[in-house]
Amino acid sequence: MRRRIRFLREFVRHPQSTGAVTPSSRFLARRMLRDAAIAPGETVVEYGAGQGHITHRILEHLAPRPAGPPRRFMAVEINPQFAGALRDRFPGLPVHEGCASRVAEFLAREGHDGADVVISGLPWSVFPEPLQERILEATARALRPGGRFVTFAYLHGLPLPAGRRFRRRMEALLGPVETSPVVWRNVPPAVVHRCVRGTG
Repeated sequence: MRRRIRFLREFVRHPQSTGAVTPSSRFLARRMLRDAAIAPGETVVEYGAGQGHITHRILEHLAPRPAGPPRRFMAVEINPQFAGALRDRFPGLPVHEGCASRVAEFLAREGHDGADVVISGLPWSVFPEPLQERILEATARALRPGGRFVTFAYLHGLPLPAGRRFRRRMEALLGPVETSPVVWRNVPPAVVHRCVRGTG
């Protein structure tokens, strides 16, 4: 409950970087992990980790036994309050505070030359187009061939011009977009978008 109250407080303070009044549900997190299809030894980056609702599920998938965060997983969070909460909740997890457009820099700090999976919880719909573009371009450069980019979109935003435009930019920069069935047990209902970076 404290985490939910903190999330709501940060939404009121910084609506353009928080983007939602409630965290993603475990049902949405499970769908994102399913579509990410993380294999052993892959390097994983989470954008917009917030208070760790999806982070927790990623860690469960990567390290089902309590052995600490795997070194090939790192989180990116621009909100200082959320970044601090993540470090407290997941000791040892690399949490990089800053914009996701700096993903290559953050990967290099951890000794990686690229990522195999990027899982995004960013509120794309509230970002201006130039920021969307910078983050997607940085992601395309950071992903290795065959790497997966997984993000979600709220159902009500899909038919809007901004939702359609964002999908076109994903396709142009990252490859064909696959969209999941609706996750109805999320507030609000959402779908998961998945792109696989080509070898070209």
